[in-house]
Amino acid sequence: MKVLVASLNPVKTDACQEAFKRFFPDEEISVRGEETPSGVSEQPFSEAETLSGAVNRAELLRSQNPDADFVVGIEGGVEYRFGELWAFAWVVVSNGTRTGKGTTARFPLPGKVKKLLDEGLELGDANDRVFSQHNSKQQGGAIGLLTGNLITRKELYVPAVVMALIPFGKENTALYAE
Repeated sequence: MKVLVASLNPVKTDACQEAFKRFFPDEEISVRGEETPSGVSEQPFSEAETLSGAVNRAELLRSQNPDADFVVGIEGGVEYRFGELWAFAWVVVSNGTRTGKGTTARFPLPGKVKKLLDEGLELGDANDRVFSQHNSKQQGGAIGLLTGNLITRKELYVPAVVMALIPFGKENTALYAE
């Protein structure tokens, strides 16, 4: 099974490798990342913009690779809710005829990070600055930094990819027929 991920970030490709292997345990799975633009802001600031970025990535990658069994777009975003800035990501999976979507758990960002995002920084850059890290988005991410790696960015993404795969399960195909 050929799976393409619309990113070169190893966290995203590793999360897809693990999720697809869990979902399709009897399949031989090849996962490869490809740099693919999102068509949205570098730091999406709403649910709608974040989902749009994931959809755009998946659709562009699909148009460039019609032979792939699956393409995956993952887009991280933030949104103000309940007086706090929350971080999350959307995942979009397509096989060319059907699309599945999933989202990660959400968590509130601390004030220092929020302030930098409000000033125009992307979440990964803000985290690197606040936590004195380098390229944290290709490691544990914000969730890893905030939980002491009890949950890493990869671990946050795996369930979201599995949720996006629900329409592709053998027992679910008829339920999700479009």
